Amino acid sequence: MSTFQAPKGTYDLTPPDSAKFLAVREAISAPLRDSGYGYIETPGFEDVELFARGVGESTDIVTKEMYTLTTKGGAELALRPEGTASVLRAALEANLHKAGNLPVKLWYSGSYYRYERPQKGRYRHFSQVGAEAIGTEDPVLDAELIILADQAYRSLGLRQFRILLNSLGDKECRPVYREALQTFLRDLDLDEETCRRIEINPLRVLDDKRPDVQKQLTDAPKLRDYLCDACKAYHEEVRALLTAAGVVYEDDEKLVRGLDYYTRTTFEFVHDGLGSQSAVGGGGRYDGLSEMIGGPALPSVGWALGVDRTVLALEAEGVELDIPATTSVYAVPLGEEARRALFAVVTELRRAGIAADFAFGGRGLKGAMKSANRSGARFTLVAGERDLAEGVVQLKDMESGEQSAVPLAEVVAELTKRLG
Repeated sequence: MSTFQAPKGTYDLTPPDSAKFLAVREAISAPLRDSGYGYIETPGFEDVELFARGVGESTDIVTKEMYTLTTKGGAELALRPEGTASVLRAALEANLHKAGNLPVKLWYSGSYYRYERPQKGRYRHFSQVGAEAIGTEDPVLDAELIILADQAYRSLGLRQFRILLNSLGDKECRPVYREALQTFLRDLDLDEETCRRIEINPLRVLDDKRPDVQKQLTDAPKLRDYLCDACKAYHEEVRALLTAAGVVYEDDEKLVRGLDYYTRTTFEFVHDGLGSQSAVGGGGRYDGLSEMIGGPALPSVGWALGVDRTVLALEAEGVELDIPATTSVYAVPLGEEARRALFAVVTELRRAGIAADFAFGGRGLKGAMKSANRSGARFTLVAGERDLAEGVVQLKDMESGEQSAVPLAEVVAELTKRLG
């Protein structure tokens, strides 16, 4: 047993379970790669001010959950709590928006960090796959991203998730709603911290999960009643596009999400099999974020889907992913001469694109064959001194149990043919 353990609220990914996470990342990113989204990777830490401006100084993420540090040079940095602000910063720094092809469509995958109370589905270190479409205001783009996320989840076999959809208005109509909401909230019986939030970002109060708060919000003003004509038309077009694509969604007028930068379209993917941490992903439009962090006006939309929560959702539905064995061929040498000969064959197989492994350590036949079984290999190559003297190896089909002698010089071609 090691002296050290993973920090509280984090997890290690180890085989064979790590294969599920890789499969989920692949499934989520596949529709994006097929739709013009290019891969981007950003540092694990950024200037604290990037998140203070972009995510919002009044959010729990910035005030309570960010891991911050001061460098030896005095710079204030934060481990990234989310991906959008970092990706937009990188796109602006690289002038991707000036390349003449808007929107800039990007996808990413990585780890994020928030200091939260650890529980199932909520970790201090977590993994996400995200997508951002930067520089274009178009309801078709909003619909595209929601459809691609829906496609990814369905390709994994998930069926019991729901898509919640709302509009948060824009800089024209939201201030009017904000004032009406503040007036309503100031008359409620709320704690001191929530009262402070009313003055900074009242929409966040609607996201409060406490039953005693939700009970008082029953008659709160509805944002939909304050949307300007342009925002209403935009939202209706998003809804119509989703319906035409056969994507089922639910209108949720209280959906605001936890980040300050959202405007107009906002959405969330939830799975009721996960208990209180039901959100598996979400996103929305953030037309003013570029300007908040010092860039030009670049209307944008994006989402992030939680890899770990998606794995939990798959387990909740009892979905078993079809994960292929990591090894197709397993070589078992019997004797020193066979070790050299079969290792050469394994090297050739790998160069031919066939996943092959080897019985290292000079184990006996019984122990080596147990390892071959555990590897999940379809075929096993066995050779001893007598086989090599005859210029052959024994090729065993691990599914049928059939075994045949194959000329050593023809092993790679034969396995290539059999594995298709």
